[in-house]
Amino acid sequence: MNDKTPTVLIVDDQYENVAILEEILKSDYKTTIAYNGKEALERLGENDLLPKIILLDIHMPEMTGREMFDAMKTCEKFKRIPVVFITTDNESETESELLAAGAVDFINKPFNPDIVKIRVKNHIELKNYSDNLEEMVAEKTEEAVKTLDNALQGLANVVEHRDMESGEHVKRTQLYVKALIDYLIESNSIYANELKELQPEIIVKSMALHDVGKIAIPDRILLKPGKLDPDEYEIMKTHTSRGKDIIHELGDVNTSLYLKHCEDICYGHHERWDGKGYPCQIKGSEIPIVARIASIADVYDALISKRVYKSAMTYEDALGLIIEGKGTQFDPTIAEAAVLIKDKFKEISLKYK
Repeated sequence: MNDKTPTVLIVDDQYENVAILEEILKSDYKTTIAYNGKEALERLGENDLLPKIILLDIHMPEMTGREMFDAMKTCEKFKRIPVVFITTDNESETESELLAAGAVDFINKPFNPDIVKIRVKNHIELKNYSDNLEEMVAEKTEEAVKTLDNALQGLANVVEHRDMESGEHVKRTQLYVKALIDYLIESNSIYANELKELQPEIIVKSMALHDVGKIAIPDRILLKPGKLDPDEYEIMKTHTSRGKDIIHELGDVNTSLYLKHCEDICYGHHERWDGKGYPCQIKGSEIPIVARIASIADVYDALISKRVYKSAMTYEDALGLIIEGKGTQFDPTIAEAAVLIKDKFKEISLKYK
């Protein structure tokens, strides 16, 4: 251990839970403990060096975990510390509420050491990226831009690793997006001028973070080898809003076209042309064009890829579903473009398996 070793604050009124978590984490992190929310807030106020992450039990005397969490959100000093709640398997409804309030993740009792380590590692990496990117976004040098590109791609890889993907999903979807934009501009489509103004190379880079919010989805849902039940699906849908929150933590979307595209894609790629998507049920041209393009790229790749809950679909069948969704799920002009460049899509998918 050294001065740069991250600190994890464990807050739980059960001594055995604290002991187990300390044992799991002691080889990689410094740990500090508190036995209720009030004590934890006092501990935070006493230290200049804040923990990188907080593991917080919900049910505690004097001040519950939710009360402590709400208090943290009102304090500028504490509100950006990621909080992972300690829950039980029967608290899925509470999990949904806490995700909406800004919790980053959950670990269930009894503790699985591997899951605890992965959760803590992922969110500390995400916090480090966030802290570094906030400084970089404000800089305008070419070196800073390159560093930002690499950092955003690294952040996307963290998400892909957690989603049990090979890491090529991000690359493929970026290339599908590039192919669609190139065709829509070169064919002088109705979107050609708009896309030129939006700087295509930045749109393609921004696609890397389309699913960044999945880092806040519990493994029992993200990695479930079957269809999600209605409550689980509602939690899964929050990855769009959680992703938007994460993008906002990286910098000001109003002064960075890069981050604005990241936000529009992350928050809008599950909206539908007919208004039946999520999270906002907007429709048609109300959906940012970058999100409409991202939607087709993401759906196509999901269809042709093997996942924990399904087998891969043929390229022809996947394209058939894109055609079927023309004018309902997808922007008709962009869906038609996907059909016309189907060979390019197939070439990308075969090259980056």
